[in-house]
Amino acid sequence: MWLLRETSSGKMAFASEGCATSCLPHRELPGRPPRDGRGKLLFKDGSYYEGDFVDGEITGEGCRLWALTGNTYTGQFVLGEPQGHGIMKYQAGGHYEGELFCGLREGHGCLVDADGQVYWGSFHDNKRHGRGRMVFRNGDEYEGNWVRDQRQGHGMLRLADGSTYEGQWHSGVFSGQGSMAHCSGVIYRGIWINGHPMAQATRIAILGPEVMDTAQGSSLMLTVQLQQDSGEVATSEDGRELEISAGIRYVQLPAYSEVSFFRVDDGLGQTPIQTPFGFQCISYPLSSPESEGPEPRAALESASTDSPLPEGDPGGPPAGKHEPRCPGSRRRAEQGCVQFSDVRLGPPPPGYHAILFLEGLHEVGSRPRGQDHRGMTPIAQGPPGGSRLDGVATAEPAAEAFPGEYVIMIRDVTTPPFLGHTLPTAFKHLRVLARGAGQQPHVPREDPEALS
Repeated sequence: MWLLRETSSGKMAFASEGCATSCLPHRELPGRPPRDGRGKLLFKDGSYYEGDFVDGEITGEGCRLWALTGNTYTGQFVLGEPQGHGIMKYQAGGHYEGELFCGLREGHGCLVDADGQVYWGSFHDNKRHGRGRMVFRNGDEYEGNWVRDQRQGHGMLRLADGSTYEGQWHSGVFSGQGSMAHCSGVIYRGIWINGHPMAQATRIAILGPEVMDTAQGSSLMLTVQLQQDSGEVATSEDGRELEISAGIRYVQLPAYSEVSFFRVDDGLGQTPIQTPFGFQCISYPLSSPESEGPEPRAALESASTDSPLPEGDPGGPPAGKHEPRCPGSRRRAEQGCVQFSDVRLGPPPPGYHAILFLEGLHEVGSRPRGQDHRGMTPIAQGPPGGSRLDGVATAEPAAEAFPGEYVIMIRDVTTPPFLGHTLPTAFKHLRVLARGAGQQPHVPREDPEALS
């Protein structure tokens, strides 16, 4: 094997290792690299090449170290440059195994970067270019087209959370026609611009009049749309999960004094919910809408007609933790639309006590039933401890909701949120009227203890 050293003048000094000078072939002259065979070439900056020479050039199989970067290459050389198939190891971490041309990645190969991310596929001019597959550090996986190190063209992305996107890319982001199946169950098919769906939903709309009226004990059918900023239905979306719930007006005005109201036990810790109608509400239970789950319809009807469990009952909700829920309260949208059928307000839950507005105790026994109650002073809440107030009568437990002002709420409960964004809650003002056209509102029966 021959050893060549780069001198200060830049010329190569030639010497033998393990062999006398007389062993040189007659055609080789001292001070010149071997025309053919193996040798080691040392550079003055500490770099070296060790391997095959052909006609005095670094050509064939060999190993090269670059002292400046610490990178090493083992593989095929042509005229001093890595060319053909080989393995390049980078001092900063990672390596490349595959085809090279003039020292650059060119053709097919596998690149592992310093973060452990792996790319298999085509290269051009040292960049990922053409068809390739890459596994990212966070577990995401992309397979498709690349243009100069950017995902561009058609490709599929499989995210670590289970979401997938297949479609067009530009400059590394979704752009053009594409389809995403999100891990939450939402599917969007349509145009993407700069990584965002062009026709995605931005709000929830409950169709119908501004204020909906329904008779006491009746059911409702609600049609809900997912709408874009323009007001058009987001038909490109499927699978967003919506939940229906209800509330009852928290502050009553004299103009609505004929409407029943409730005193709520302090231990329930109800937090008022602000509505867009200028008043607050507190949560109120719904009976079971038509269920989509495996529960039989008969079981749901039975559950909706049962009387509420008393506080402290092991089978009922814990005191202070009443959360109105019902089977079938959630639906998934199809082409931007959801329908909730057979929506009914349930009876007042434990801790909600109906009260009657009275002008004075002296009128209780003399006022005919059915007299108009306008002008009476409403009482928002009973005193701590549940003690009685003059002019207030409590009601017996009811089997259905009393006439009054309620709120229907539709929430986006998609989990996890689609593309990290949850739609704002939609509200609908609901008035429950007494049974029968032209009849007086239902009045809770007066409690004798309240009048004693």
